Amino acid sequence: MIGLLKERLTPYWRQIALVIALLFVQAGTNLYLPTLNADLINNGIVKADTHYIVVTGAFMLAVTLILVIATIVAVYWGSKTAMAFGRDVRGLLFRKVESFSQAELNHFGTPSLITRTTNDVQQVQMLVLMMLNLTLAAPIMAIGGIIMALRLDVPLSSVILVAVPVMGVFIGLVVTRALPLFRSMQKKIDRVNQVTREVLSGVRVIRAFDRVGYEEQRFDAANTDLTGTTLSVMRLFALVMPALMLIMNLATVAIVWFGSVQVADHGMPIGDLTAFMTYILLILMSVLMATFMLIMVPRASASAERIQQVLHADVSVTDPGTPVVDAPVRGHVEFRDVEFRYPGAQDPVLSHISFTSGPGEVTAIVGSTGSGKSTLINLIPRFYDVTGGSVVVDGVDVREMALQDLWHRIGLVPQKAFLFSGTVADNLRYGDEAASDAELWHFLETAQGTEFVSEMPEGIEALVDQGGANVSGGQRQRLAIARALAKKARIQIFDDSFSALDFTTDARLRAALKQETTDSTVIIVAQRVGTVMHADQIIVLEDGTIAGKGTHEELLKTSATYREIVESQLGAEGVA
Repeated sequence: MIGLLKERLTPYWRQIALVIALLFVQAGTNLYLPTLNADLINNGIVKADTHYIVVTGAFMLAVTLILVIATIVAVYWGSKTAMAFGRDVRGLLFRKVESFSQAELNHFGTPSLITRTTNDVQQVQMLVLMMLNLTLAAPIMAIGGIIMALRLDVPLSSVILVAVPVMGVFIGLVVTRALPLFRSMQKKIDRVNQVTREVLSGVRVIRAFDRVGYEEQRFDAANTDLTGTTLSVMRLFALVMPALMLIMNLATVAIVWFGSVQVADHGMPIGDLTAFMTYILLILMSVLMATFMLIMVPRASASAERIQQVLHADVSVTDPGTPVVDAPVRGHVEFRDVEFRYPGAQDPVLSHISFTSGPGEVTAIVGSTGSGKSTLINLIPRFYDVTGGSVVVDGVDVREMALQDLWHRIGLVPQKAFLFSGTVADNLRYGDEAASDAELWHFLETAQGTEFVSEMPEGIEALVDQGGANVSGGQRQRLAIARALAKKARIQIFDDSFSALDFTTDARLRAALKQETTDSTVIIVAQRVGTVMHADQIIVLEDGTIAGKGTHEELLKTSATYREIVESQLGAEGVA
């Protein structure tokens, strides 16, 4: 955590230096005022000394005004620095997560990454805020108070030697006990976020299966678990303030007791005793201020560890040290004896995959559920890296190509069509920011989306909810296809992107798509035989291996697996 704070606070050293300087001014005025009060009392000022009272009082007011101004400016710059620190750490986390491959995303999980970017950063940010606004002032005030107290009476200052260590031991015990509880609490916040996210995303399924009560129980279990841990922490810290106040009050009683004896024996003026009590209270208040930060340290420490886990995570898919540049953009894709296994898996998901797909060709990939179709096409844009063999795009191994260069060549429609909040035009221009309205309507026409978009009151300026929640599944797929077409990429990948379309729309879309992508390499993952039977090349996957490769007619003769798929959908007459 200290390394993280040091790294991110370095750009703000000027602001921090100003805060420290202002805190010195604040501490100096706080320490000087008791001395002025003691002088007034010890000098026995009477009514005749009105001038002295007015002049000294005015000076005290001026010192107090300096204190107020210094405090305001210090708090302002301290808060500004802490907020900027939080902003920078959130930015670092966001950029780091953007660089993650699918393997890292699966490892951390979406709910946990959201919690780390929001709640965890906020905990560390609040620690920095407390440190700059309170904790930096504490040692200054404590050291100054000790010096001033020793100047007045050394024996009486021995109370500090008892009170401060007792406070330190008590706070240390509390912090040691709280740290594992805070680590557990952050994990349980992840769990609450996970359940909440699942319920909100799957609300239709929950209602359709009448599982509202079950989900309420699941959320209550996660919520109760978090509440129990939080209560344990709060009960622990509930002991802090009463215990510290007890120590402070006992110290005050001891000072008054022993000080009054010295005053009675004329060993100490009453003004010095008053000033001494003020200094002791400043010292103990400084310890109390430091305690406020120490209370936050366990949770901020747990949060900082979680943040560092993300920032220091090794990314499996990165740009090569010396990427190949100026590779021709043709759209040629080749799999060379590719093998892939997920991290930690014993058996490969794909093995011995070899095929070639070139511009103007349509390559279809079919197979039963779990045969590795989506995994295969995820290797092309390097969502995962192959564990054996190589994927080659335009004559270059994708691992030797800069990621931005690779992604620029690919237009992808994922299996789960996702739309961003905004307008239809905003989503389509995600493929090409410079596309005109006429071009957007053209891509919609190709994707068979013109009819339903034109029926929207605002047309392409109609609003789309997050994830496309206000349009149907088929409409989402067609908008996602239009978005990919707008990119004008030389490699177009469609991962089961026609499953929500009726047969008529599917046929029209494929016919329009063929005219639109005459110069592009098209790779289609599909379940329907009707969608792929006219492809130039069909790859049949079975248990992660190629069970057949060829045209529809060729595979009917040579691949038993493909014949079974066709018979299951079209019947024996369809095969004939």
